[in-house]
Amino acid sequence: MNAEIPKAELSAAPAAKRRQRPEKKVEITDPKAIRALAHAARLEVISELYSTQVSRTATELAAQTGLTPSAMSYHLRALQKWGIVVPAATAGDARERRWKAAGTDFTINSGGGVASPEFAVLDLELDAYRRRVNAYARTRDEQRQRGEVVDGTSSVVLASNLLYLTPAQRAELNEKLFDLLKDYELEDPDRVPEGAVRMATMWSMIPDDRGNAAPAS
Repeated sequence: MNAEIPKAELSAAPAAKRRQRPEKKVEITDPKAIRALAHAARLEVISELYSTQVSRTATELAAQTGLTPSAMSYHLRALQKWGIVVPAATAGDARERRWKAAGTDFTINSGGGVASPEFAVLDLELDAYRRRVNAYARTRDEQRQRGEVVDGTSSVVLASNLLYLTPAQRAELNEKLFDLLKDYELEDPDRVPEGAVRMATMWSMIPDDRGNAAPAS
């Protein structure tokens, strides 16, 4: 999920080696729809379905969010109303509906107003990331208590930088980063390579107006 910004004019680059799939961006601009996304479970669903590009049942998604399957079905229908998720083809046991992302990429674009409703969504995204960090820390502690060997701190990466960027540079950096992330998508979402570990990533860029402006050169 990313906030829309103007794209810079980029020079042609060699084609990246990535999963060949048709690009279909789902963009949400209606403030009512954006406010409807300000729910932790709904954001978890969007992250899961859009990141993996694999269909899930309400029961499977409920297990990840701690909700009941009936409550998850309610949220899925709400996301379907705004064209964010759609029913998927069933395979095998068809007693429960499967759901999938309505596209390959998801964008919130409210026009950048001061009271933009996507700030509530971003706040929930930060909470979700914090929950992942806490869950990872608890798991490591439990492994240590059992005397198991745990992975090193290099498994967790956190970087923070302050940059001075023009609007064109901001757009260029954002596009380059998302192009890089696409290089690491699974070629087949249903086949995870041996030894691969599911990793959560987050990219953020926001103007830092707390300090003084850059000194004149």
